[in-house]
Amino acid sequence: MAAERGARRLLGTSSFWLCCLLLLGRRAPGAAAARSGSPPQSPGANIRTFTPFYFLVEPVDTLSIRGSSVILNCSAYSEPSPKIEWKKDGTFLNLVSDDRRQLLPDGSLFISNVVHSKHNKPDEGYYQCVATVESLGTIVSRTAKLTVAGLPRFISQPEPSSVYAGNSAILNCEVNADLVPFVRWEQNGQPLLLDDRIIKLPSGTLVISNVTEGDGGLYRCIVESGGPPKYSDEAELKVLPDPEVTSNLVFLKQPSSLVRVIGQSAVLPCVASGLPVPAIRWMKNEEALDIESSERLVLLAGGSLEISDVTEDDAGTYFCIAGNQNETIEAQAELTVQAQPEFLKQPTNIYAHESMDIIFECEVTGKPTPTVKWVKNGDMVIPSDYFKIVKEHNLQVLGLVKSDEGFYQCIAENDVGNAQAGAQLIILEHAPATTGPLPSAPRDVVASLVSTRFIKLTWRTPASDPHGDNLTYSVFYTKEGIARERVENTSRPGEMQVTIQNLMPATVYIFRVMAQNKHGSGESSAPLRVETQPEVQLPGPAPNIRAYATSPTSITVTWETPLSGNGEIQNYKLYYMEKGTDKEQDIDVSSHSYTINGLKKYTEYSFRVVAYNKHGPGVSTQDVAVQTLSDVPSAAPQNLSLEVRNSKSIMIHWQPPPPATQNGQITGYKIRYRKASRKSDVTETLVTGTQLSQLIEGLDRGTEYNFRVAALTINGTGPATDWLSAETFESDLDETRVPEVPSSLHVRPLVTSIVVSWTPPENQNIVVRGYAIGYGIGSPHAQTIKVDYKQRYYTIENLDPSSHYVITLKAFNNVGEGIPLYESAVTRPHTDTSEVDLFVINAPYTPVPDPTPMMPPVGVQASILSHDTIRITWADNSLPKHQKITDSRYYTVRWKTNIPANTKYKNANATTLSYLVTGLKPNTLYEFSVMVTKGRRSSTWSMTAHGTTFELVPTSPPKDVTVVSKEGKPRTIIVNWQPPSEANGKITGYIIYYSTDVNAEIHDWVIEPVVGNRLTHQIQELTLDTPYYFKIQARNSKGMGPMSEAVQFRTPKADSSDKMPNDQASGSAGKGSRLPDLGSDYKPPMSGSNSPHGSPTSVDSNMLLVIIVSVGVITIVVVVIIAVFCTRRTTSHQKKKRAACKSVNGSHKYKGNSKDVKPPDLWIHHERLELKPIDKSPDPNPIMTDTPIPRNSQDITPVDNSMDGNIHQRRNSYRGHESEDSMSTLAGRRGMRPKMMMPFDSQPPQQSVRNTPSTDTMPASSSQTCCTDHQDPEGATSSSYLASSQEEDSGQSLPTAHVRPSHPLKSFAVPAIPPPGPPTYDPALPSTPLLSQQALNHHIHSVKTASIGTLGRSRPPMPVVVPSAPEVQETTRMLEDSESSYEPDELTKEMAHLEGLMKDLNAITTA
Repeated sequence: MAAERGARRLLGTSSFWLCCLLLLGRRAPGAAAARSGSPPQSPGANIRTFTPFYFLVEPVDTLSIRGSSVILNCSAYSEPSPKIEWKKDGTFLNLVSDDRRQLLPDGSLFISNVVHSKHNKPDEGYYQCVATVESLGTIVSRTAKLTVAGLPRFISQPEPSSVYAGNSAILNCEVNADLVPFVRWEQNGQPLLLDDRIIKLPSGTLVISNVTEGDGGLYRCIVESGGPPKYSDEAELKVLPDPEVTSNLVFLKQPSSLVRVIGQSAVLPCVASGLPVPAIRWMKNEEALDIESSERLVLLAGGSLEISDVTEDDAGTYFCIAGNQNETIEAQAELTVQAQPEFLKQPTNIYAHESMDIIFECEVTGKPTPTVKWVKNGDMVIPSDYFKIVKEHNLQVLGLVKSDEGFYQCIAENDVGNAQAGAQLIILEHAPATTGPLPSAPRDVVASLVSTRFIKLTWRTPASDPHGDNLTYSVFYTKEGIARERVENTSRPGEMQVTIQNLMPATVYIFRVMAQNKHGSGESSAPLRVETQPEVQLPGPAPNIRAYATSPTSITVTWETPLSGNGEIQNYKLYYMEKGTDKEQDIDVSSHSYTINGLKKYTEYSFRVVAYNKHGPGVSTQDVAVQTLSDVPSAAPQNLSLEVRNSKSIMIHWQPPPPATQNGQITGYKIRYRKASRKSDVTETLVTGTQLSQLIEGLDRGTEYNFRVAALTINGTGPATDWLSAETFESDLDETRVPEVPSSLHVRPLVTSIVVSWTPPENQNIVVRGYAIGYGIGSPHAQTIKVDYKQRYYTIENLDPSSHYVITLKAFNNVGEGIPLYESAVTRPHTDTSEVDLFVINAPYTPVPDPTPMMPPVGVQASILSHDTIRITWADNSLPKHQKITDSRYYTVRWKTNIPANTKYKNANATTLSYLVTGLKPNTLYEFSVMVTKGRRSSTWSMTAHGTTFELVPTSPPKDVTVVSKEGKPRTIIVNWQPPSEANGKITGYIIYYSTDVNAEIHDWVIEPVVGNRLTHQIQELTLDTPYYFKIQARNSKGMGPMSEAVQFRTPKADSSDKMPNDQASGSAGKGSRLPDLGSDYKPPMSGSNSPHGSPTSVDSNMLLVIIVSVGVITIVVVVIIAVFCTRRTTSHQKKKRAACKSVNGSHKYKGNSKDVKPPDLWIHHERLELKPIDKSPDPNPIMTDTPIPRNSQDITPVDNSMDGNIHQRRNSYRGHESEDSMSTLAGRRGMRPKMMMPFDSQPPQQSVRNTPSTDTMPASSSQTCCTDHQDPEGATSSSYLASSQEEDSGQSLPTAHVRPSHPLKSFAVPAIPPPGPPTYDPALPSTPLLSQQALNHHIHSVKTASIGTLGRSRPPMPVVVPSAPEVQETTRMLEDSESSYEPDELTKEMAHLEGLMKDLNAITTA
């Protein structure tokens, strides 16, 4: 080039430098500067020379320890001497006021007493030495890292081991790399000397080869890094005699991949053990290493390989091969060699004039490839329009000004280190003019050609020299508003035009021209203002652009030269973007093809190409899309779950891997399973297509199996899930007969829908495949819906308001349908605002739909994934067949659970045809529906789908834990409890822990397991007069829940029945039943029975005798009166009563046929004025799931969290299936015998009465003594414990009534029947509670009825057990009544009144 030739001429003619400078023609930018060497000479010119200024010593990376001293060396040469300063982490250090850091005379930095702690590291960091010479410039040294070894911490410590004599041994002692130089070893407390047989690896590990008996002993390693030494654990090395038998080869230490810098040493550890003793040999890249003939390769003790003075040729894969006569084993490791930055070409000193362009050259090498930055006088050079990085690392300075003078340094840096090299720039003054005339200003300077990126200037010769044959010209130009001016010279004398290149389009430039003759430069022309043209001549689009995938992560793009290039195409820019994102990336390309690597697998990308010419970017091509190739999945399938179907099959469910990890079209799944006891015997099953479940059959009974699933693409198999276990059943459920009747059916009518809920049949041993729900107006056979066997709720929708519907529920299996359960309900009128549907109240505002509303989604399905996650999927019939969404529609998913009934809907929006609902409750049935919205149009809600989340371990302990002693058996106690509030599934069992030491470890407590349908348990043979502590833990199919808090109970002192053995336990927590406050009116039980809630106070024996005699006499009188009363009843009524009483000791089972329904006992409900029957079951249901048909779901709303909104969880309804020790014939006798009410004033005055809220009263007739229900005194525990054994708990006997003295049986008065018409409810009347004489403080259930429409026949109301809280005013009045009493001589009069009452009740019943 002319520029380079011009530069060479300048360098070769130093004696005529200034003359050539004035006479030379046009030069390219950067060519007018003189490189290092002799300065240009000119007559009379005082030329400055380059000043030697460089570092003699630069700081190096240093490792120090806390408390020591450190010197970072630095020394610079210059005349005059430079000033030395230090930077730490880029900031100058103030060494004047620093008492620990000081500057040494040669410029080095001295740090005394290095400080280093966990939170204070003031000395660790990167240091740089800065040398400055005033009026000359500044240079900076390389950056040095000061590392302070941290506190000694052992990554691994030596462990006791044994080794056969002649073999090798390893003792680990790994510490941080900073501390390895400070590690040493001791044997038996003495320093261990290292030699060729005993070495310490770079990690600190000790290797002993060819072990002898003398090597046995105690070893420990020590770290001494300042401060007290740190000792590892001691480990004993035992040396065993040679057993003279072979043993397998094993690696004690394998080589690991290593990174080293050129010039360092590398140690690849490899130690093997076995008999016979193995030999170690090494290979590199499949070639054997000749260690003996190499000076740099050494085989260390045990077989480790040491490479000294590492070079780049040493990089590669090394194989350690250990072998003996029996076998061979091998291990491999990669050695990576890095190199610090080195300069292939360093910057050189440059002379230049102002307005010239110069280039500092700098070429570096290193591994990894170094990055380069430039520094001028110690400050970073920021690239701009006038400071540019060209040819990767070179620095170009355009339009020099005087301030550009100074020292420039090229700093190269990579992960290994950094280096610097510098050069000086001197800006020369123009040579003074010699004696003689100078030319005047050139004339008529004009821009003869103005383009977008160049301007051609022409002018005429100066007036002083009309010919101008020997004149040269310089054109100075700059952007308008910029002070930095550039220069362009003409190429030969006499030339009067020049073209200025590399301008910016639509930019204003200022030009001036000066002429030079042999005497010097003349005058400057007037400034000329010229604006370049806007860019117009750009290349067209590149034709025939094509893209194709070459691998799962790379795509190749090809194209051709644009047809309208508008000049030479300089390069192309390839733009690409992942589909679905808005981030476009670009690459500069000089050819017509390019391969892009590192793309995502099986992902679609779009590409376009833009051609560049000298004017800039041209027209872009159209986008071309292509997808990368598929690959094996990079993630396992999700949400693997197992469902045991029977004793020989297990159903597997899963979900595909996340879309971003599928890497292709999933073609199937590979299922691998094995017995848990035989992990090596694995069976594989392939599932093709998109199937997400598989039934594995032919399994063994009662056997645990492990399963895992992997996804397949056409490329192969992806990673598998973790092993998941499930155990087949020991025996199969019975499907030889139809299921039994469901244990309960509840309905809740709304305006246009009815919510139906139920519980499964009591017999869990019969297979239930699902439930059939029939419904219709007046008949249940109009419509039939079948639901899954797991479902417990269903909402019948699209019903007519104010209509009478009959509903039937039947369980079915493959044999047929079981016995139906009937219920009826009347939907509410439109005007009923007592309870509007919650989803209407809480529905978000929806605009008025267009005349053609959207069709609702169809096929809504709920897939249960876990205990708190359900995936909802659906289809949209308004979409094309491929179901791809191309518009702005979105879907709204709503869900809720029906228990409690007032649960609000939750909503979420989705833009796809599925949605993942999370945060659900375990073992809970949810209903889901979907609607679609597009613009202002919305559909109605879809049909509902239901799903029950999986079970989870109980998250709360059993509650209401109470302990009482068994009557007559002081060494036997009875533990009662209630299920956990948060059972999260079917309770399969309980574990009772008891101990005499509450602080004992739990594994020292005695354990009593109990089946899940039991809520009471007897523990026998306890020690008398001893405190015991009890805890209970519940379990379900997922595992054990938390334990209840300890409950204390002290056994009685004596074995006599006179003692009060039924003391109620007092717990340490406030959850269970605890000792209540007993008022002064409390009366002890009759007939010597003891209250389970307290012990009697001591009374005088004479008083006791009087009480016993009085009780006996009154009891006889009552029996005689009632016997006479009973003889007056008709024969048919006597039979019915006997049948009802007989059920106490007879069948406990609920009868589904109306012919089995026994004549109900009747209560008069003071609030509702309704007739109430009494449940004939001798054993009240403690869980409240076996209730007969309720009035509506409002009546079964639980008030205790034990229901938790999930009545269907109570699948094992407790119906009195107690063991022999839990039943009592005594209870039956008590149930058959009427109790007489004792006057309060006949009892000892020091006893107190439990303050119990009011409940419905009950006539004291023998026909009502068979069965009783009790109301919870707190009104807050809907599943309060009722004694399952009447021998243990006499809660089934007739309670004693507190009555007013003026009219003891006033509450039994027959109320007037209200006239027909809308029911009006008076406020609750005050009523007195019936207190049990033997279970005074038992929880009591109230009884309500369901009002069922008459289907052409009379049907008695059925009872429903519901909890109800007491009214405050009722409680207050009851407390007032507790002070009232009546005289015994009034009994005859009251019994006569009672007889009249029963006649009226009988008349009502028969009517």
